[in-house]
Amino acid sequence: MRILLIAGAFNSLTQRVYAELGDRGHQVSVELVTRETPLAEVVRRRSPDLIVAPMLKTAVPREVWSARPCLIVHPGPVGDRGPSSVDWAVQLGADRWGVTVLQANDEMDAGDIWAAVECPVPGVGKSDLYRNEIADAAVEAVLTAVARVASGTHRPQPQAALSAAERTGRPRPPLRQEARRIDWHRDPTDTVVRTLRAADSQPGVRDELLGGTWYLHGGHPEDTLTGRPGELLATRCGAICRATADGAVWIPELRPPRTPGEPGTVKLPATLALGDRLPPLPEVPALLGPGDGPRTWADIRYREDGPAGFLEFSFPGGAMSTDHCRRLLAAYRHACTRPTSVLVLGGRRDFFSNGIHLHVIEAAADPAEESWANIQAMDDLVQAVLTTTDRLVVAALGGNAAAGGAMLALAADEVWCRSSVVLNPHYRLMGLYGSEFWTYTLPRRTGPEVAEQLTTRALPLTAATGARLGLVDRILDCAAQDFAARTARLAVRLASAASTQARIAAKKADRERDEADRPLAAYREDELARMHRIFFDPEQPYHALRRAFVRKEPAGTPAHLNSAAPAGT
Repeated sequence: MRILLIAGAFNSLTQRVYAELGDRGHQVSVELVTRETPLAEVVRRRSPDLIVAPMLKTAVPREVWSARPCLIVHPGPVGDRGPSSVDWAVQLGADRWGVTVLQANDEMDAGDIWAAVECPVPGVGKSDLYRNEIADAAVEAVLTAVARVASGTHRPQPQAALSAAERTGRPRPPLRQEARRIDWHRDPTDTVVRTLRAADSQPGVRDELLGGTWYLHGGHPEDTLTGRPGELLATRCGAICRATADGAVWIPELRPPRTPGEPGTVKLPATLALGDRLPPLPEVPALLGPGDGPRTWADIRYREDGPAGFLEFSFPGGAMSTDHCRRLLAAYRHACTRPTSVLVLGGRRDFFSNGIHLHVIEAAADPAEESWANIQAMDDLVQAVLTTTDRLVVAALGGNAAAGGAMLALAADEVWCRSSVVLNPHYRLMGLYGSEFWTYTLPRRTGPEVAEQLTTRALPLTAATGARLGLVDRILDCAAQDFAARTARLAVRLASAASTQARIAAKKADRERDEADRPLAAYREDELARMHRIFFDPEQPYHALRRAFVRKEPAGTPAHLNSAAPAGT
């Protein structure tokens, strides 16, 4: 079918629905809409067979939904209504939630039901839940609904006909800042963590700190440090530790409020955002190994299971600043001193990496210089992976990867992905040529023609398409919560395999042969020469594109989404 996706942004869920529908042979186009978008005119021009709204904050006009089937993806269980559904799921500590695909009508979230899928709610932040359990349920529901529409025989179920037992959700108001307020003197750690996690990406929790107003983003429990409720106790890797009524929490990021009439503000690592306001506090290091306990937050951890090592990392939004890259490189070098034959690089779930940290770059006194430092640090990390010849390296992608983060994964010997992962192995949409040795690793896996298509078409790929094109070596069809355990079992099996030592020897010989043919330094020099020109020329599109992305400035629908063919075809 010809399917038009209408969405407020080409976010992770919209990308995944786009890629999954394309994998199944549908002709998919995208329109990014605001309240000013003449949607009826757009639909008349596109003439789709079906409209699907994976993420939409505005109402669909009657003249649109009355003329063509229009499915709304609502991230809540049957009967749930309101714009803050996933926020409520996390803040209330729900065990189960769901996604409902509704037919658009005059009343928001009240249309007939085409499909509904339940999902678990683990103890993670809203954005992690949305990109994983909610997205898994949404894709299942969308594919079911689309198949039912295509059949021409299915009749959706009116909500009014549902029994009370069938309506597991209920209408809820927007979750505003008044309901998110933290009482640091009374609220226990578990309540504070849920409140912070229910707002982790957007909108954050508005609060007063060190004489200023801030939005707090993200929250992780601390099991040892305590102090007077509300006071700051320590720092760690850019995060601040703040005392609660019965313990403490780590807050990774802060954002100042927006001044009316001014551009949007930038979310930053907490210590960087606070700057000179931050009083002298102890920097409490996180142990690299597992000895610091499960409730003590750390963005990088290392553990071992027999002959397999696991270097886990998780950075907010998948963005890797200069500091993130340097700390991860130090941890990687430590891991390489250990007596293992397989080293697994990746997080337990959610984002693998999206490359350089555009927020930190935008906030820097000299964004060009910070861009340059950040890409150099990324390249140092990728080079360390590429030149590891005494063990096999596996990139384990429990979540999405894009741009330099996707290329970091390709530096490994094997790439293992959860089946729901979306890959964006390109840089063009940010006006960048790219580095991270992609001109060496990408054509080596896909061939030069497909590599050219991937980087110029700039389209999201499912893990299945990535495997077909040579980007992915193993797909793990499992829930997000099970990915780490599944990966661990496979890694131990690989490390113990009789063929592994021969593979390591062959890998070393291949690296020496490739180095003699063309040194890695030559790839790096050529890529960075192009990146340097982009970074230090203020007229390059990168600077405006970065600013618009970071400050969430509205933009139209990119042309490449409307005439796109699946990559590799």
